[in-house]
Amino acid sequence: MNPFSPPTGPDDGAAPRSLTRLLERCVERDASDLHLSPGLRPTFRIHGELVTDADEAPLSADEAQGIGEALMHLSGRAQFDREGAQDGALTSATGGRFRFNVFKTIRGVGVALRRLEDRFWSLAELGLPESLYGLCDLPDGLVVVAGPTGSGKSTTLGTLIDRINRTRACHVITIEDPIEYVHAPAKGIVNQRQVGAHAADFHGALVASLREDPDVILLGEVRDLDTIRTAIRAAETGHLVFTTVHASDTVGAIERMTSVFPSDEQAGIRAQLSLVLHTVVAQRLLPADPETATGHAMDRHRAVASEILVNTSGVANLIASGRSTQLYAMLETGRRYGMQTFEHDLDRLLTARRITRLTATTQARSPELLGDRAERSFRKTDGGEKR
Repeated sequence: MNPFSPPTGPDDGAAPRSLTRLLERCVERDASDLHLSPGLRPTFRIHGELVTDADEAPLSADEAQGIGEALMHLSGRAQFDREGAQDGALTSATGGRFRFNVFKTIRGVGVALRRLEDRFWSLAELGLPESLYGLCDLPDGLVVVAGPTGSGKSTTLGTLIDRINRTRACHVITIEDPIEYVHAPAKGIVNQRQVGAHAADFHGALVASLREDPDVILLGEVRDLDTIRTAIRAAETGHLVFTTVHASDTVGAIERMTSVFPSDEQAGIRAQLSLVLHTVVAQRLLPADPETATGHAMDRHRAVASEILVNTSGVANLIASGRSTQLYAMLETGRRYGMQTFEHDLDRLLTARRITRLTATTQARSPELLGDRAERSFRKTDGGEKR
């Protein structure tokens, strides 16, 4: 990716220079996001809360437009002209990396920037089971990371791809929109492509990648029927494919991937998916208990809760036959295979005092079951007062 460097011309330098200053303040204030909108003061998201920068004047429409144009100079503007929004990523003058989205609003051009981590974290630092490193050694298959926007899916995949790059002599191709984490080739060869800049769309780039001798493919997101079909085919033909899906849990991820197909094709897709799927990891980023926050990597004041579904023969049978709701029972009883429910992980976070009881209860599918587990866990630790 091209580094972000403010232009030096007298007419267009002011907006990029103001953005550079705001990005520096974003890092100084340990903010995860920066929001810029015409008529409003710059706003940071700090520890999950929006905070207006009282030291900055409201942005004029021209200033916001200038910042948006400077960013689109890095990423291109075809998507912006066609759809009204443009994705991209940049490295600031001070070295911090950010993902951005420039979009049209009723007041003019708005910009949202997400601060990215400046290094790859271990799974333990991210709050995820280290058993997931086993996914990096798979010869083929499909691995799906699910979660809402901002839940750290890209960070998790960045960690896994970094592990593969450092430990396997293989060819990795990433297809992303935008490229968030840059991988310098180590033991492996890593080629990264950005949709919009290096390829027209996810599906076209994925089809092309199959002719580029990959061992591992990272597909930033499966958004449509053709891309999902081709990702499954890639996993069937001996490639290890990692991708993400916007879904609230592991079962929802499977339903999301199959429901986009016409009803007469869904049985066939479920059968294919049941054969190539290896693991689904769903994760949520939760507010940490303010009294015990220690600063995990995903977000300094957040905690990661995860759910893990491993495709055993029993799971595969349920996927193929369309009995997805019964997968929840498999999750409950599949600990010996490395599975866990969100309730299992919420219990872990409660025991470690990483989250409050209220947070755990609101996130659990079965608050009553969680309550029983939490009560037993609290009795095992000192100071088990209710919170």
